[in-house]
Amino acid sequence: MTLLDGKKLSEQIQEELRLKVLERKNAGKKIPHLAAVLVGTNGASETYVASKVKHCEKIGFKSTLIRFEEKVSEIDLLTEVNRLNHDTDVDGILVQLPLPKQIDVEKVTEAISPVKDVDGFSPVNIGKMVKGLPAHIAATPYGIMLMLERYKIETSGKHCVVIGRSDIVGKPISILMAQNSIPGNCTVTLCHSRTKNLEEISRSADILIAALGKPEFVKADMVKEGAVVIDVGITRVPDETKKSGFRIAGDVAFDKVAPKSSYITPVPGGVGLMTIAALMLNTMNACEIREK
Repeated sequence: MTLLDGKKLSEQIQEELRLKVLERKNAGKKIPHLAAVLVGTNGASETYVASKVKHCEKIGFKSTLIRFEEKVSEIDLLTEVNRLNHDTDVDGILVQLPLPKQIDVEKVTEAISPVKDVDGFSPVNIGKMVKGLPAHIAATPYGIMLMLERYKIETSGKHCVVIGRSDIVGKPISILMAQNSIPGNCTVTLCHSRTKNLEEISRSADILIAALGKPEFVKADMVKEGAVVIDVGITRVPDETKKSGFRIAGDVAFDKVAPKSSYITPVPGGVGLMTIAALMLNTMNACEIREK
């Protein structure tokens, strides 16, 4: 069993980006600039945004954090997105989800310029991805593809089973794994809450991607010997033995599944950190696209 070390790989990609920023600086070129918009004081959102800003600083990107109160109106948020769209110094825009009930998430997502949509949620970017055209790909699926590529995992002709059909992970990764590319060229089965014989289908997977948000849902008897297992889940589970009062669990029962796997991602330390690396890559790409 080989551990797919997201921490190590993410640090490697970020170091590559840091050197690229230095090259751009020495050549008098623009430094990539990521603008993050945070609404309210959701604890998880605060943590995610703080992490993104921290990684920008580490790489050498410029970053701006714009805060709004929980009660902000939809029109005020859309006005700010429009301002960022027209700010020539800003290359990437992300609006941290979730948003409060008075905000239409789809309106906000569609308002972000596709060129600056480094989260990859714009219908334009999703459409281009489906057609195999250059696009900003949603950071988590992009991170998974980078991991498969960098670890040189053979995917062509393999059966890939994706558990979970979210717009952010399940759907896009199923499309990417089926495309005529490397990695890719898989035969893909997309499973969800209504799938019959889920355990049987899961056991047939050469590559199993769990992205349903249910801690330790995937047990050892659902995994084929020698399968590649990608765990996207990240859930806080109460644990009185921890100082924080909780532990982080993935969608896969790691201790039991790992011995059967050829490759497996840990949680934490796996896909989550690759998501950050992918976001940083999207921001660099956005800067380069705008230069052209």
